[in-house]
Amino acid sequence: MTDARSRAIELLGRMTLHEKVAQLTSLIPTMLFDAKGIRPDVAAAKLANGIGYIEPHMGGFPANAAELARLNNAVQRHLVENTRLGIPAIMHIEALNGVNAPTFTSFPTAIALAATWDTTGVGEMAALTRRQMRSVGLHHALSPLLDIARDARWGRVHETYGEDPYLVSALGVSFVRNLQGESLLDGVIATGKHFLGYAMSEAGLNMATVPMGARELREVYARPFAAAIQLAGLGSIMNSLADWDGVPAAADPRVFRKMLRDQLGFNGTVVSDWLSIENLVTHHRAARDAREAGVLGMRAGIDVEMPEPFGYGDNLVEAVRDGEIPETTVDESVLRVLTHKFQLGLFENPYVETDPVEIMSVAQEGRDLSLRLARESVTLLKNDDGVLPLSGAPRIAVVGPHAEAVGTAFAPYTFPSFIELTRALLNGKTSSMVGVENLDSFGPDDAYVHEEIGDLLAMSEDEFARSRYEAVSLADALQAALPDSEILVATGCGVTDGAEGIGAAVDVARDADVVVLALGGVARWFFGERTEGEGADTADVTLPDVQRRLVHEIAALGKTTVGVIFSGRPLALGDVEPELDAILLGYYGSQFGTPAVAEILSGTAEPQGRLPYTIPRSSGQVPLHAGQRFGSGYRRREGDPHGGYVDESAAPLYPFGHGLTYTEFVYSDLQLSSTSIAPDRTVEVTATVTNTGDRPGVELMQLYVEDDAPGVSRPALQLAGFHRLELQPGDQATVRFALELPLLAYLSLDDRWVVDPGPMWISVGSSSSDLRLRGRLDVVGDTVDVTRRRVYLTHSARTAPTTGT
Repeated sequence: MTDARSRAIELLGRMTLHEKVAQLTSLIPTMLFDAKGIRPDVAAAKLANGIGYIEPHMGGFPANAAELARLNNAVQRHLVENTRLGIPAIMHIEALNGVNAPTFTSFPTAIALAATWDTTGVGEMAALTRRQMRSVGLHHALSPLLDIARDARWGRVHETYGEDPYLVSALGVSFVRNLQGESLLDGVIATGKHFLGYAMSEAGLNMATVPMGARELREVYARPFAAAIQLAGLGSIMNSLADWDGVPAAADPRVFRKMLRDQLGFNGTVVSDWLSIENLVTHHRAARDAREAGVLGMRAGIDVEMPEPFGYGDNLVEAVRDGEIPETTVDESVLRVLTHKFQLGLFENPYVETDPVEIMSVAQEGRDLSLRLARESVTLLKNDDGVLPLSGAPRIAVVGPHAEAVGTAFAPYTFPSFIELTRALLNGKTSSMVGVENLDSFGPDDAYVHEEIGDLLAMSEDEFARSRYEAVSLADALQAALPDSEILVATGCGVTDGAEGIGAAVDVARDADVVVLALGGVARWFFGERTEGEGADTADVTLPDVQRRLVHEIAALGKTTVGVIFSGRPLALGDVEPELDAILLGYYGSQFGTPAVAEILSGTAEPQGRLPYTIPRSSGQVPLHAGQRFGSGYRRREGDPHGGYVDESAAPLYPFGHGLTYTEFVYSDLQLSSTSIAPDRTVEVTATVTNTGDRPGVELMQLYVEDDAPGVSRPALQLAGFHRLELQPGDQATVRFALELPLLAYLSLDDRWVVDPGPMWISVGSSSSDLRLRGRLDVVGDTVDVTRRRVYLTHSARTAPTTGT
C-alpha cells in the first residue's frame, strides 16, 4: 500500500457523509470572487463541507497567469483555513493544446499535432504544459482526447489524434507520460476522454448513440485508453456523452466497472463530462429526476460529477441514507480522489508562489516549440509539376476567406476561443458547449470579471489574436517569407456565405502570376458562421458552396493555383482537387500556424506532415478509414464485384499517412530477422530509405501488417509502427522495428486476446496506400493467449546513417 493511499484511508475514516460526497463534486466558482478577492459569505455557503475539484479558469475569467495563481491560492486558503478538515481542492482545466488560460502559449490543435506523427514533440509540449500548470496551482488536465475519429461529419475531429488506434495510442501515451511526469508531486493528472466510442456516434451527430458491437469497441476504440493506462499510468478517465447499446455511458457499469476497471486494470478516478449526470434526465431520458440520475452515475462507476452537483451532492447523501447506494461505494470513489490529492502533495503545498514576473515568464515559454509543431504538421497533399515552393513568383494573389483572417487559426479549447465564446454570449448568441449554452451559465450578474477581460471583449477576434498572441494572417506571413514578391490580397467570400466579393477577387487574381486560395472551415463555440466544433456536425463534408464557387471561378483564369486548406476535419475535396495544382493542409495551427504554412509555401522549410485521417472524394464515402476490415471498405481482392460504388471509386482521394515532400525518397532492402516464428515472439523488421533528391527532407517510414484470423474478420491493413527520419540529399538510413506479435492480438470468440498461426504480410512504405516493400512472415505453432501480455506499441530505432557523396 502506498503512503498516499494509507493517508487517504486514515482521512476517510474521519469524514462525515456530507464531507465525503463533497469530494465527489466540482464547482465553477464564478460567483466566489469580487475585485477584492474571495467573497467569504458565498464561499462559506458553497464550500461548507469542502470540495473535490474546481474549474478556476471559468471562475472570474482571470486576466493573466499571475491573476490565475492569485485566485487559485485564495480558494485553497479558504478551504484549508475555513473547513473542518482543511482538504485542498484539485484545480482542473483544459490543456489539449496548451494551458487553456490567458497569456499561456497556444499550440496547434490536436489533429494538427497528430499530423506531425512526432511523439517526442507532443511529449515536449505536454511536459511544458505540466510545468506551466503547476506554476499557477493547476493539478488536473481534462486532456487528452483518446477518441478514435473515423467519421468526418462529427464536429470534434479536430480535438482528436485521428482515425488510427496505433497512432492515437502512440501520441496519447507520450502526452500522458510527459504531462504526469515521473511523480505527481510535480506532475499533472491527465484525463483520457471520452470513454468509450464517443467519436463514432450515429450519423456523425454529437452525443448520439454509438452503433457498434462489443468486439469493435474493445479491439479498436478502447486500445488508446488501454495503452495510456498500461504504459503511462493514466490517472483519470472522462465518460462519453453518448450511449452504447442503449445505455448512456454515465449510467453503464459494463463500461466503467467491468471493461475499464476489471479488464483494463484502471485504478484512477472517473470524472463525468460536463452535465453527463444531468443529461441522464434531460437528454437521454434514462432517469426521471436528479436523485435517480445520481444513483445511476454512482452505480455505473462515475466517481466525480462535473461541473457542479446535480445528481450528487445532497441527492447522493439522501440516496445513501435511504439505502439505495451503499456508503462503501461512495467510500471507494472518495478514496481515489483523496489518494490523488496526497500524491499531488496538496496537503503539504496547497499554494504556489505568486511572483508575477516569474509566472508570466513561464507562461510564455514554448513559442519556438509551438512554431516547430505547426511547421511539422503542414501536409502537402498535391504538387503537380513541382509548382511549390513559390520562390521566385513576382506577384502572388492570396484569395479566400482565410487570406486575411487571424483569429480562425485558434480552435476551441484555446483561450482566444473562450473570449470568442464570451463575446458571442454577450451578444445574445447561443453556444453548443455543454453546460455553457447561454450567458446565465456563467453565474449571476454580479459575478467577478477582471476589468482587463472587458477590454479584450471589446476587441474583434482578429484584433485580440494579433495583440495578445502576435498572430498574423496568411497574406502577411507570406509577404514576410517572400519579401521580394508582391502580395495581392482579396477575401472573395466568407467561410459559408458572402459570394458578392467573388468578382473582385477574380479581378485581383487576374493580375497575379500565382494564386494561393486560402480556404477551409472555422471551429467555434457559438451558432454563427462555423463549420465544426462541439455540436457543429455536418451532413456535407465538402467545402461550403460559396468556396467551391470561388475555386471554380479562379481556376477558370488558367493561373497556377495553390489551395491551402485550414480545417480540423477531413474535407471531401473531390470536386475541387482537379482545379488545384497544389494543395497544402494547414489544420488549425494556433498562433504560429500561418507563418508555418508560409514557410512551406516559400520553401524556407520542408513539408513534413502526414495525414492522421483519410480524405474522402465525396460525403457519400463517409465514414472512410484505412482500418476497414477484410470484405469491407475499399481494399478488396482483385475482381471482387462488390468493392465500389456505381457512381465513383470507393478509394479515398488521399489515404491515411499520405504526405508529399520537396524531395524524393527511395526504399530498399526489407529484411525480417526470421521468416517463421511463434505467435508470442518478436520479429525484427529493417528497411533502408535514401534521399535521392536535391533538398533535405523528412520521411515517415510506416510499418503495416496484413493478418488473417480464423473465425473473425480482421482489419485489411494495420499500422504497426512508424519512424520519422530527417535526411540530407544523398543520405541513407536504416530503421529497425522490433515487432512483437502480441501487438496484433484480437479477441477470440471465447473472449481471449490471442495470436494465431498463419501467414502475415509485413509492409513498409510512405503511406497506407504507398507500400514500397513487402515480405511474408509465417507464424507457426499453436494459438497463444496473450491476455496477460498485451502489447500496444512497437519500438523503432535508426541505425547509423550513411552519408552520400
